[in-house]
Amino acid sequence: MFLNYIKEFFVKKSLNVNLNNEKSEVFTKNVQTIGLLIDESTFESSEALIKEITLHGIALENIKVLAYREKFKEKESYVRPTFGKKHINWNGEITEDFVNEFLDSKFDLLLSYYDVENVFLMLVTSKSKAKFKVGFSAVDQNLNRLMINTGLGNYKLFVSELFRYLKNIK
Repeated sequence: MFLNYIKEFFVKKSLNVNLNNEKSEVFTKNVQTIGLLIDESTFESSEALIKEITLHGIALENIKVLAYREKFKEKESYVRPTFGKKHINWNGEITEDFVNEFLDSKFDLLLSYYDVENVFLMLVTSKSKAKFKVGFSAVDQNLNRLMINTGLGNYKLFVSELFRYLKNIK
């Protein structure tokens, strides 16, 4: 327990360095690729969320999903690539290849679908090379370019508001 607190402290220091070095890009075109970062510890309707995104014209093969679990079990098999605390070391470096591959992908849009400030999820969001980042307004406002104020369970409203704002931004 105490070691987890210390690890979170050091990862948070790394997160603050990343946030200070953040570069913002200009969003000028239609969204083609989406990275979806989901906290599956608190949100269990990720399939419905993905389906809702595809209803707005994004092809399923252009959506790449990365899930986080608070209690990650090594021997359990997960439907999608899933990581936990143990995949991030004390220096805030990601040790898992599939997470690094997700971070290196240049998505048009990154959806950070979590509404609780979790240092591990926030670190992944900040390290992402996505051109435009969207998340919940309850999370640190330096992390995302667009924040939507809805509840985590109200994914239909979140997605409809997202695409409504994206049309206005272009």
